[in-house]
Amino acid sequence: MPNDRFLNALQGKPQKIPPIWLMRQAGRYHSHYQNLKKSFTFEELCKSPKLAAETAMGPIEDFDFDVAILFSDILFPLESLGMNLKYDPGPKFSELLTSKNYKKLFNQRLPAQSLSFQAEAIERTIEKLPKDKSMIGFIGGPWTLISYAMGKNKENSIDKLSEFDWNIINDQIIPLLRENISIQIKAGAEMVMIFDSAANQLNRSDFAKYIKVVFEEIVINFKKKVGYYAKDGVDYSLIEKIKKESFIPLAGLGIDSNYSLGNFFSKSREGFIQGNFDEKVMTQPQNIMEKNLDKFIEETSSFSMEQRAGWVCGLGHGVLKTTPEDNVRIFVKKIREAFA
Repeated sequence: MPNDRFLNALQGKPQKIPPIWLMRQAGRYHSHYQNLKKSFTFEELCKSPKLAAETAMGPIEDFDFDVAILFSDILFPLESLGMNLKYDPGPKFSELLTSKNYKKLFNQRLPAQSLSFQAEAIERTIEKLPKDKSMIGFIGGPWTLISYAMGKNKENSIDKLSEFDWNIINDQIIPLLRENISIQIKAGAEMVMIFDSAANQLNRSDFAKYIKVVFEEIVINFKKKVGYYAKDGVDYSLIEKIKKESFIPLAGLGIDSNYSLGNFFSKSREGFIQGNFDEKVMTQPQNIMEKNLDKFIEETSSFSMEQRAGWVCGLGHGVLKTTPEDNVRIFVKKIREAFA
């Protein structure tokens, strides 16, 4: 460790071939994961460090990604706070969070201690990793956690965050996520991504205030060790603006596939850019996927190595469960061949 391509991307060094990792690269689309699920529950795969490492290693051994990702779930911090969480097969809470019951639900004094299984999972994965691979961790964004906790994660938009919402974010979620990141980095994660899949629910005013809080209360504490991703619907230029104004040492930014990646290639930019081939196209028949991938490669290869410095190649969002494994193999092969 670490992977040279990934290290170059983190440091903004120009290089021909970008590192490749995909969100949810260990997941339902992959036969390795499916075989493990025949014998173990999702919770067991996540919370048994040995199994979590085995799950994370599957796509490394099969697809030769440059980076391994902690196998876990973004919602475990809510469980550590005291919420009753089960997966059947998706996440379900026995009681949703409200302004009336939050003191009853958030009843654990030292919630971060119950997340120690993530640290051991990272350590176990690193033990298995080839020396030329990197290791990263992840957490969910504060609003994404609250959105799930309140059962609002299926809503398209939120009119306005309430005083209660802000209080929970600032007083409960952010302090725990700071500790969660620290746990993962101390265990050996080279970088931790914040996956904020529900941030696009927020209106522009709330989103601007929210990003400033996330950056100034979480990211600033981990110089160049934390990246951020929010999917379609957010204003990435606003994120960049707040980052610069507040002098936030963000490691990098993930970009949704509905945006042209070329708009983010620049000799002057700071931090990596992760993305952003369309995850929905990856589910298509091979000939259609390859045609679109060739176009994606043509567009990205039109930029110089200096402009592409910091690029971490991946999808816009996570691998969908209907993605053919062969499409993933072709994706990795064609990217590396095209930029060699």
